[in-house]
Amino acid sequence: MTTHTFRHQLESWTDPAAVHAKLWGHHDHVLWLDAGPDAVDGYSYLAVGVGELITGRDLTALRSRIPSPARNSATKLSQSAGPFTLGYIGWLGYELGASTTPVKLADPAHESVRFIEVRAALEFNHGTRTVTLLSHSDLDAQALRDALAALATQRLNTKDLASASDRMVTSRHSDEQYMLMVNECKAAIYRGDAYQLCLTNEYTVAGTWDAQDVYTRLRADNPSHHGALLSLGGVHLLSSSPEVFMRVDNRGRVSTMPIKGTRARGMTPDEDKRLAEELRDSAKEQAENLMIVDLMRNDLSRVGQLGTVTAENLLDVHTLPHVHQLVSTVSAQLREGMTAIDAIEATFPAGSMTGAPKIAAMKILSVLENGPRGVYSGAFGWFGNDGACELAMVIRSIVIDESGASIGTGGGITSDSDPVAELEEMKLKAAPALRALGLV
Repeated sequence: MTTHTFRHQLESWTDPAAVHAKLWGHHDHVLWLDAGPDAVDGYSYLAVGVGELITGRDLTALRSRIPSPARNSATKLSQSAGPFTLGYIGWLGYELGASTTPVKLADPAHESVRFIEVRAALEFNHGTRTVTLLSHSDLDAQALRDALAALATQRLNTKDLASASDRMVTSRHSDEQYMLMVNECKAAIYRGDAYQLCLTNEYTVAGTWDAQDVYTRLRADNPSHHGALLSLGGVHLLSSSPEVFMRVDNRGRVSTMPIKGTRARGMTPDEDKRLAEELRDSAKEQAENLMIVDLMRNDLSRVGQLGTVTAENLLDVHTLPHVHQLVSTVSAQLREGMTAIDAIEATFPAGSMTGAPKIAAMKILSVLENGPRGVYSGAFGWFGNDGACELAMVIRSIVIDESGASIGTGGGITSDSDPVAELEEMKLKAAPALRALGLV
């Protein structure tokens, strides 16, 4: 049985960033799912987590809380992040894959599951420019109103980032090591051990950071339809993710949108158009993308009704502020009784972050990468009380905790990958996060 959500539309539009500035620093669990600073459609959500903080290494605790979608629902769903009917917000780290696959993975610094119950939230509809208060009860709604009314607009514990550029950035693998690893991936592919491998690296920097200041820079420099600043118990996830991992609507339709293939934006309109066309026409990038499409079709067939798994919008070029990317969509209808948790168990980690075949790729990469990916390569977003969910990939993201900041980055390796070009792509993807930290 789902919990009823009450909706009360507020009188006027307010920028989500201004509301977040009120909440920031005053609560342990502040949650912002952000459609972007210039969004003209989609939804943003702001909430203070007040329920139990759910953590763990597998999906057991979440499974008991997430219902099956209500298949007779007539609710019309948006193609963007919403609508959320309250439930749980948080993230899944890559090493959750140790429980969803037979692959042994390194131990991460934080639990692979970190979600919190949300009983009241503000929904910002960017298409209609309206703000709606969601709540389970008048008491929950009043608690959020009181929290907002009582807080000053200044933030607490703001840290000075002026000296950030002087800090030492450490990478798990040096440039030379990364290029050698690219060649090792190619050798594995030539041996027939895999078709494609998503090789990753990690940048870390010690120090204390103000997560909101950093996120303000990140969203201004690299806005995304799936941005987030999720602060859960002293760990902060800052994301400008361009990739949807999974959507499940309240009728049980599940879809995933893998990204494989990247080009930098051009300096002139003509160069920009040429680079987009080069990406669209690249045999290497097409092959890389289609391998992941086939992998995701196979994964979804484990939970989808027979005959409902489809591939749509193959090889679309999506243009973002700094890159063009090649995107495809795979969808299916969940079998009766299946939930979003079943869909995650069948598909996690996302094939776009492992390679293909998935299990073989994960085993090869776990040896080469020589360390955990942590939250990077996982997924973040919400599970609704109606059985729906919306999760984005943790890419183009920063994790900040008591030890400092970390950035995961990488790219897909195929048989004809050039090590120098792969190194440049890996750095290109990390650049917005490094700039947000003031490190480049």
